[in-house]
Amino acid sequence: MLELSILGFLAEEPLHGYELKERIRALSGHVRPVSDGALYPAINRLVAAGLLDQRTEDGASAAPRRVLSLTAQGRADLLTRLRSPRQTEITDQVRFNTVLAFLRHLPDPAEQAAVLRRRLDFLEMPTSFFHRDGEPVSAEAGDLFRQGVLRVARATGRAEREWLREALAVLGRPG
Repeated sequence: MLELSILGFLAEEPLHGYELKERIRALSGHVRPVSDGALYPAINRLVAAGLLDQRTEDGASAAPRRVLSLTAQGRADLLTRLRSPRQTEITDQVRFNTVLAFLRHLPDPAEQAAVLRRRLDFLEMPTSFFHRDGEPVSAEAGDLFRQGVLRVARATGRAEREWLREALAVLGRPG
């Protein structure tokens, strides 16, 4: 997801490493913080793969800063990742939010809708957070906290399914 975030933010505009880190942190940092030890090696991998360009410019105070930008190959890679998210990027809420944050970069509404349909299909499958002997169970009677987990999950699931249906209706309308 880190690489998708890097490519997605750089599709919007060239950024310095620190600016990029701040945007990634704002997107998912409270849930999955990004460290320099993860960010800069990911940037280096993307540069080595020809997906990012980097140039050095004078810093505001002293040290020069690397400015990162997306290459044509990087844009193509971003679009491929958005067209065909891995299953965990559909099923994991934080990962899906990252896909969703950049889905507007896909130029074809039908491709956008296909990704949203995958998420909706996943959310419409019966699920349970809690299992006993390999079988799903509902909230334990008298367990206030597990009941809270399920109540919040059901409410957010309903809201997300409603939004997905609305978005799919909009995407299905002729331009």
